[in-house]
Amino acid sequence: MVDRVMQAVDELWDAEVQFLQGLVRRPSTLHHEAEIQNWIAREMAEMGLEVDRWEIDPGALKSLPGYSPVEWSYHGRPNLVGTLRGSGGGKSLLLNGHVDVVSVEPIHFWSHDPWGGEIVDGRMYGRGSADMKSGIAAMIFAVKALQRAGVRLKGDVYLNTVIEEECTGAGALSTIARGYRADAVVIPEPFGQTALISQVGVLWARVTVRGAGAHARSASAATNAILKAMPLLQAVKELEAEVNRPEVKPAVWQDIPHPINYNIGQFHAGDWTSTVPAEAVFEVRIGTYPGENLEEVKARFRDRIMEAARRDPWLRDHLPDVMFYAFHAEGADFDPNQEIFAALAAAHQEVTGTPIRQEVTTATTDARFFQLYQGVQTTCYGPSGDNLHAADEWVDLESVRSVTKVLARLMMDWCGAEV
Repeated sequence: MVDRVMQAVDELWDAEVQFLQGLVRRPSTLHHEAEIQNWIAREMAEMGLEVDRWEIDPGALKSLPGYSPVEWSYHGRPNLVGTLRGSGGGKSLLLNGHVDVVSVEPIHFWSHDPWGGEIVDGRMYGRGSADMKSGIAAMIFAVKALQRAGVRLKGDVYLNTVIEEECTGAGALSTIARGYRADAVVIPEPFGQTALISQVGVLWARVTVRGAGAHARSASAATNAILKAMPLLQAVKELEAEVNRPEVKPAVWQDIPHPINYNIGQFHAGDWTSTVPAEAVFEVRIGTYPGENLEEVKARFRDRIMEAARRDPWLRDHLPDVMFYAFHAEGADFDPNQEIFAALAAAHQEVTGTPIRQEVTTATTDARFFQLYQGVQTTCYGPSGDNLHAADEWVDLESVRSVTKVLARLMMDWCGAEV
């Protein structure tokens, strides 16, 4: 039975590659996820899955742990679950993947079409090819291979494709709020076929700095908000260095040279070269260790910004504004002694012939929701790729095929299988 399933993955491989190209060729940046979700929904319906498609209600999420406040609407941006019903008596499994991707700008840095899904030397290039449309293709085609091989699972399988993993996690949280729960969750993020055991938390901060605008002819008598932001940016990097000191790191993070990143990701100021800018705004992605209280991290960041501001005569009287929006993601640890890790390790060993390795990541994933707030055993396991969030993102296609086989084998073992 196992051999038939592995053979089915190979027989469907060309179709899986074409499906992944279809995912990459459907741009799905923030607010533009509907086309790809509707396309996936049609695929799931053709597979005979029960398809549940809904729009997120932020009002229903605000009281839930893990909620991240936003400044935008969820109208016309669906979440999706396709359910493969088992025959009964087996454990259930939820496979989760996010369809949202980050910007491709500056596009002139790319040597491949970011929305083309071009294949060169066994790699597929394009935004989201690795992060994480390849994982979505793998989990869908793992189910297809089981169906093609005539294998019936005893436990239910949920294929969950969500929005906003890259900025809030609202899609995963909404899946929980809608009532979905499984005995285990696996997210095929592109971690090079490793099992995730720990991830950082993430906050997004916005700092607004006031100056005093003027015509450039009077620049020497004005107050340039860009220049006033400089000591605050330096304060951010000094705080980042402090939270990465060896004595601060939890044990599992000791071998990671720089686990916590305070990334200054956006800076906006001015709109005319001959005008002294009266306002500068910069945004920071703040990493946190598992177990850290997010409110305490926010207070520490705000205090450091204000300390730096008070050392400047102008800023002392015009204190910057510090606010936090979108990501309010706690860090999370995932116990490798849980049953799902043993089942995943066995499937990986059988398919690849090598022991599975464990991963500690300086990024965050939607895995935190299921582990922290549902108490469901959870990990990530997905393909190999590189240049995530950068130009010429790519995924290794043979790793996608391998992950597809591992997920199919995992479903047979975890959920129970019968012909």
